[in-house]
Amino acid sequence: MDYSLAVYHIIVLWFIFFTSKTQTQARPKPSALFVFGDSTVDAGNNNFLQTPMKSHFLPYGRDFISHIPTGRFSNGRLVTDFVASYTGVKDIVPAYLDPTLTIQDLMTGVSFAYILGLHCYVVS
Repeated sequence: MDYSLAVYHIIVLWFIFFTSKTQTQARPKPSALFVFGDSTVDAGNNNFLQTPMKSHFLPYGRDFISHIPTGRFSNGRLVTDFVASYTGVKDIVPAYLDPTLTIQDLMTGVSFAYILGLHCYVVS
């Protein structure tokens, strides 16, 4: 991902959160968070695809909730997990291809991230 695009996304997210905190008018809580992106926001979809790029081994996951590798290309929570937690939708955004997903997980948002580009949609 281009550096300027990453900076743009950070500025936009900061602006959204900063303005939502300073307004006196209460905003409705988002009902779902859907993530489309690449390996930087992949919540473990790679574990269920035929690809040589995997992250289901240590050190990945050592700072995650269960301290085990989850298929995320991170040793802890992803940026999208923090956004979901901040907005109050859910604590972590699960991978869409995870066979243990529930209907509630699908209704409140999942991560479709693999190799596309960084996009994050919050549904009110």
